[in-house]
Amino acid sequence: MSTRAPAPGALGGSAGRPSPAAEPPRRRPAPAASAAAVLLGGLLALAAVALLHLGYGRTGVGLADLPALFGGDEHARAVLLGARLPRTLAGLVAGAALAVSGALLQSCVRNPLASPDTLGVTAGGYLAVVLAGVTGASFGDLPRGALAFLGGLAAAALVHAVAGGRSAPSHLVLAGVAVSLALSSVSAVLVLLFQEETGAVFFWGHGSLAVADSGRSLSLLPLLAAGLIGGLLLARGLDILATGDDTARGLGVSVGRLRLSAVLLSVLLAAAAVAITGPIGFIGLAAPHIVRLCGVRGHRVLLPAAALWGGALLLGADLLARVTSPTGNEVPAGVVAALFGAPLFLLLARRLPAEPPAPPGVPGARGGRRVPLPLVSAAGSLGLAALVAAGLLAGDVPVPPGELLSLATGGGSELARNVVAEYRLPRLLVAALAGALLAVAGGIVQTVSRNPLADLTVMGVSGGAGLGAAVVLVALPALPYALLPAAAFAGAAAAFLLAYGLSRHRGSVAPERLVLVGIGVFALTTAATNYLVTGARFRTAQALTWLSGSTYARDHTDLLVLAAAAAAGAVLLVPALRRIDLLALGEDTPRTLGLPLERTRLAVLILAVALAACAVAVVGTVAFIGLVAPHAARMAAGPRAHRMLPVAALFGAALLVAADTLGRVLIAPAEIPSGLLAALIGTPYFVWRLRRG
Repeated sequence: MSTRAPAPGALGGSAGRPSPAAEPPRRRPAPAASAAAVLLGGLLALAAVALLHLGYGRTGVGLADLPALFGGDEHARAVLLGARLPRTLAGLVAGAALAVSGALLQSCVRNPLASPDTLGVTAGGYLAVVLAGVTGASFGDLPRGALAFLGGLAAAALVHAVAGGRSAPSHLVLAGVAVSLALSSVSAVLVLLFQEETGAVFFWGHGSLAVADSGRSLSLLPLLAAGLIGGLLLARGLDILATGDDTARGLGVSVGRLRLSAVLLSVLLAAAAVAITGPIGFIGLAAPHIVRLCGVRGHRVLLPAAALWGGALLLGADLLARVTSPTGNEVPAGVVAALFGAPLFLLLARRLPAEPPAPPGVPGARGGRRVPLPLVSAAGSLGLAALVAAGLLAGDVPVPPGELLSLATGGGSELARNVVAEYRLPRLLVAALAGALLAVAGGIVQTVSRNPLADLTVMGVSGGAGLGAAVVLVALPALPYALLPAAAFAGAAAAFLLAYGLSRHRGSVAPERLVLVGIGVFALTTAATNYLVTGARFRTAQALTWLSGSTYARDHTDLLVLAAAAAAGAVLLVPALRRIDLLALGEDTPRTLGLPLERTRLAVLILAVALAACAVAVVGTVAFIGLVAPHAARMAAGPRAHRMLPVAALFGAALLVAADTLGRVLIAPAEIPSGLLAALIGTPYFVWRLRRG
């Protein structure tokens, strides 16, 4: 599969001659016979999948009963018209809309990884609909599409602002991932806070054809047609734009107006898909690449062919979701689409040209005087102690400060003793240790990879740990719960080795490629985890709580596991501090000093993965603690590992303790998973780092 068309670029485009990596492939346009073959192949694939989709179900109505659509058996006709046909029509319209949307985005920004989900459009559309539900706004089908359009357009503008006009494909995709995570976290918190108001859009928000109806799909069908016709009107300009901005301007193309029109059409089509089925990923990425793989480059053929293949892909994903469900439970089509689309993202990310290597030194390091380490450590310790004390006092059963002092001296009431000592203190200490482990692991990864955006969540390690734990929780419920940490470590190690191995090129690992491949691994492992959870019958609620990142019901056993991991990690980490500093100096200096570079780097990264896996095994997937805390520590204490990592541990512990306390207090006696709140805290920092470049 070629990733050189459309060439990489920024959302706002790049002036001047495109780089060699961004040049379009020097292939002649596909002849008319080939174009007709691609269109015919897409039409036949769509027709075949649509027939299979209509004919599959658990009501006894099969392919042989399809003629009942035109009269005959009333039972079969009722099943086909009432349940099957609306679902098939929704998949056709939404899949085609997502495919054309992705093709337009990839062409106008010249980025092979661009799609409505990787650039935050679908997440923005979903958040807009959730906000409408929270505020009580009444909307039907078309207004829902309008809301999704406005939300998607705002998300696309935010991604463009965060990317800052930079032309690197990795920067644009990272900006899109950051915005998507932020918007998704906000949506999840709103759904939890306003369950009654948002209940109608909760299942729809997972990307499923089960909630579709014919009226909604038919009402948005003209919008799909208008978007496709608009794309065809822009086809000649998009073909010329692939040769570069200067060439396009020289041929009389208004590049800015063309890009704006293409983005607006893309967001409009993605909003139509979101209004029908909810946010579904990777269809807009995969369908255009399938068509380009057949040799089609001209947009007059690319857009309609992508629409046909997009409909076929989404219907196929929904059919696979129903056929392969191990328990018969409804598995959202979006989960299966991600399961098969993430490997394509991995392939494309791996084949992106490497960007200039990072200069020697620790990411985020700045000159100037640093605050003395004892002062930083004392301030961090006092802040952590204050947050723990606040967490002990706050909750659905408030504890007076005097009671806390009495408990510290061995007194206090029995109620306060039970609430504080048996419930709140263990989970707060678990949060502190887990946050510290995640922060130290993130600091190691950032320093060793010399990548300021490296994070164990972004690199796929947390997703791998989640998949390993989900196997124990839902796929093999007969296994003892004590195997959960081992399973999480195995999953994290496998995900890390996959990301690290796919990122290697000619004996080295490019930092940008490592992060992009890690995003693909995270998407793949998350999709596999969601598939296991949504199709499971046992321990599903426990798995969902754990996957959201929560310290709920954590006790002294979990505390002992984390304490043992922290102690073992400290013993192994202290002798490695000097080597970590040397690895931050680049490739040549460590080799000159006799350090076995690759072996040392791999060993240190495995230690970081082990620390993170232990934390994930206990508290679930918590995002961005490993990104935020090391940067804050580096700014406060300096880049040297012996200064930065202990302070990062304090900051990480404080962040997760604060998230745990807020999660217990905001909607008490119910709770918001601390992982969601941690993501809300960490994502703005991630966006800020991207904006600064």
